[in-house]
Amino acid sequence: MSKPVIITSDSTSDLSPELLERYQIQIIPLTITLGNDSFLDGQGFSPEEMYARYRADGTLPKTSAVGYQEFLDFFGKFTSQGYEVVHLDISSELSASYNNAVLAARELEGVYTVDSRMLSTGVALLAIEGAECRDKGMGAAEIAEHLRALTEKVDTSFVLDTLEFMWKGGRCTGFTALGANVLKLKPALEMKDGKLGVYKKYRGNINSVYKQYVRERLAGKKVRPGHVFVTESREIEPQVVQEVVDLVRELTGAKEVHHTVTGCTVTTHCGPKTLGVLFMVE
Repeated sequence: MSKPVIITSDSTSDLSPELLERYQIQIIPLTITLGNDSFLDGQGFSPEEMYARYRADGTLPKTSAVGYQEFLDFFGKFTSQGYEVVHLDISSELSASYNNAVLAARELEGVYTVDSRMLSTGVALLAIEGAECRDKGMGAAEIAEHLRALTEKVDTSFVLDTLEFMWKGGRCTGFTALGANVLKLKPALEMKDGKLGVYKKYRGNINSVYKQYVRERLAGKKVRPGHVFVTESREIEPQVVQEVVDLVRELTGAKEVHHTVTGCTVTTHCGPKTLGVLFMVE
């Protein structure tokens, strides 16, 4: 008889509390450091506070990967209770978290790690898939193998209002950020081969760009109908977000379109008014 399975992820998956509860997914948080203060992602420090601090003194927090010992303790509390674990992490190209998880998993029996090759709710799509497979009675090894094969089916992209935060975080040059701002460009980024890169630059009012981006991103794609995410980094008018959600529902016919917001780790790099549509293809 196979052991019961726990699905876990790091906090960059940006799953809402409601979805975590519904799918019984356990989260291990990255660390947010601001000056002499450290916080766990999602606990004690919000993106709204981060924006306020940045606008007051130009300070952005730094993010730290989950460490080996943290993973060992996290996985160990489940394996000691007789569970097997399937763990999903942000792309190994973006963080050391996955490699640390692999090292910890080697010390324990029944822990299976999956490099999502994604970030944010691109990881969440895989975590939900894993939970649904668990609920159908699949074992941990089988779930992990299934999820690894699915990483190529996940479509993760965002459109940004500004490159300022990516520049401050060292993800692009000041010249690139300045040029985008001067020309009023709205860069669209996608995950490809585990890395995040610009694939298009839009012009115009960001509220209009959102819909153009969504239409183009979904065009010609056969979207899996189960779950689609509209994920945003706050400071977008609620009516605008709802219009995007409605458009995504219309274009995809998805059973569930989840509106979620990014946590501090992702928000630190993308800045306010970022929005993405994330889904799986057949």
